[in-house]
Amino acid sequence: MTIALFDSGVGGLSVLTHIRAQLPGENLLYLADQAHVPYGPRSHAEIIQFCEGITRFFLAQQAKAVVIACNRASAAALTLLRERFPDVPFVGMEPAVKPAAQQTKTGKVGVLATVGTLESERYASLMARFAGDVTVWEDPCVGLVELIEAGQTDTPEMEQFLRRTLAPMLSNGVDTLVLGCTHYPFIRPSLTRIAPHLTIIDPAPAVAQQTHRVLQQANLLSPSTNGGQITLLTTGPATPFAQLARQLIGYEGEVGTAVWQGSILR
Repeated sequence: MTIALFDSGVGGLSVLTHIRAQLPGENLLYLADQAHVPYGPRSHAEIIQFCEGITRFFLAQQAKAVVIACNRASAAALTLLRERFPDVPFVGMEPAVKPAAQQTKTGKVGVLATVGTLESERYASLMARFAGDVTVWEDPCVGLVELIEAGQTDTPEMEQFLRRTLAPMLSNGVDTLVLGCTHYPFIRPSLTRIAPHLTIIDPAPAVAQQTHRVLQQANLLSPSTNGGQITLLTTGPATPFAQLARQLIGYEGEVGTAVWQGSILR
């Protein structure tokens, strides 16, 4: 049995690396739905359809738990997936607004996330519960996922994009930055170079810990402590994805493909 993870593209690999570190004995199956990347501007209905198709595909691959390694998909579909698949342990993502509000010293927090995440009910709930005592600057980072998917994590184009994005936040005293998309940890070195004083919060380590807890509670942890296999699949072209996975996380294995046939993934 395997822990299955998915995202619209390479972003969720940032989550996979933390789950691998936390649970080295587990087999991990990762799907990049690059046929539909990016998820950010897509409608809730579209994303729910994708997520349900991917979940059914994972269950056919003997998945014992599903990690939605995508903030946009979690915001749109996590609640519904839990209702439709009540026997499946799901773990989702959410922007780390609570720890940011707790850690900021200036009371000013920046959130980088996609439009869909920022406009979601899940994000509004987080803001209402945890951001009452802080000022939050948000940026939808239009085009950033596409740059990362193109492998431009440390290029002049990326630096220009990030400087333009961060400028209003930094000029207003933001000292804590939330990475509200799983793609964004891959540009953390660039963010740190531009604004070394920023506290940057990536929720992936907490998601890995939650995955461990969920499996432990369900008595689904692998007895092995090392040697779990990693399998990567994409619904897009395999060769560019393999090259990007090598660049981002040092993955040296082959990448398989899955194909959408209407709303069914095979």
